[in-house]
Amino acid sequence: MILKNVNGDVITLLHNDIIKLIPHRHPFLLIDKITDINLNKCITGIKAVTFNEPFFPGHFPEHPVMPGVLILEGMAQTAACLISYEHQSLSKNNLVFFTGIDNAKFRKPVTPGCELFFKINLIASKRSLYKFNGEAFVEKKLVASSEFSAMLVDKDKAK
Repeated sequence: MILKNVNGDVITLLHNDIIKLIPHRHPFLLIDKITDINLNKCITGIKAVTFNEPFFPGHFPEHPVMPGVLILEGMAQTAACLISYEHQSLSKNNLVFFTGIDNAKFRKPVTPGCELFFKINLIASKRSLYKFNGEAFVEKKLVASSEFSAMLVDKDKAK
């Protein structure tokens, strides 16, 4: 069931809420908003892709395209928000690291002016290991997909 506040409105997390959950900051925070949180199941992240993104001058100046690896990173950050929102005490002392990326597919380029929706489903979890399925959409059209895994790592042990 999608989380709602006391007024029955769907809970939406904005920038200040997101940075409490994950350690990413500008220019590497790749999600602007979180919606449709269904604890231990799924979540949606949203990224407004603007011409001012720091990667566009080099990728590519004449035809700006968002790098596929950054689309995957946006999926991972959205997934990390799902885990951290449910276990907020974990997000204070842990980082979430990729442990694998499988079956990544890129179907259409993402360009300035697009609004990117990351739809993430939790497939499995065991202790500090998690497996996800992610899809990225622009205007309800699938632009990328992947399965990926991640694990929680204590910040002090990650040094």
